[in-house]
Amino acid sequence: MNLIVNNKAHELNVESEMPLLWALRDELNLPGTKYGCGMALCGACTVLVDGTPVRSCVTPIGTISGAVTTIEGLGKPDALHKVQAAWIDHQVAQCGYFQSGQIMSAVALLNQVKSPTDDEIDLAMSGNLCRCGAYPRIRAAIHDAAKRINGVAA
Repeated sequence: MNLIVNNKAHELNVESEMPLLWALRDELNLPGTKYGCGMALCGACTVLVDGTPVRSCVTPIGTISGAVTTIEGLGKPDALHKVQAAWIDHQVAQCGYFQSGQIMSAVALLNQVKSPTDDEIDLAMSGNLCRCGAYPRIRAAIHDAAKRINGVAA
């Protein structure tokens, strides 16, 4: 099984039915993508496949035909992605468990919508839970990240 993850090609000797989540965590040692509910309901396992948010806990690795980006693949080696930086500046994470999935969904949104409205943010993020209830900070961080991406002073 060939897979491109975080801009690196990997050859995995796994069954095509293996969920992408377990290939990432167990085979490629990328633990940033979290197991949450196992039913694609909470968003903890969200990764991007060709820029589209995908719930990796229910996505068989054999169905992946595009490049996968995990939380570890955002940003540059010496700099955080602008969404990650906004998350830190707005102190979004409390427990932090669901935040990698939240960040990946936010990145996908901002790749599609330059300056999202509150309603667009709420809709895009509706599949991602935050058990600490940091939703107002998540929304504020997304607005801030949009400004940073668009070159507007935050």
